[in-house]
Amino acid sequence: MNIFVGNISDKTTEDEIWSLFDPYGVVYSINVAYDKYSGRSKGFAFVEMPDDSNAAQAIKELNNSVVAGQTIVVYEARPKPERPENNRFSRSGPRPGFRPRY
Repeated sequence: MNIFVGNISDKTTEDEIWSLFDPYGVVYSINVAYDKYSGRSKGFAFVEMPDDSNAAQAIKELNNSVVAGQTIVVYEARPKPERPENNRFSRSGPRPGFRPRY
């Protein structure tokens, strides 16, 4: 199960998140989102756990808990929505700024 962990401090490390979830079972991976310019955390992370029942228990017990002085939110991550292809030739109808010739 993929788990979303939100409202984490920008100083929270992957090891700290690992120590939160480790008591609930095996943790496959942790991905903290970092800003590519500043290198600081964006305030959320994703935790992947193979056992759904352990993951559900972790979500239940860790949601609204305080970590590093901040109340975190923990829930099952929703799948990323599919985006339409960004191809200028795949649109239907006239393009903005398009004027037909007379």
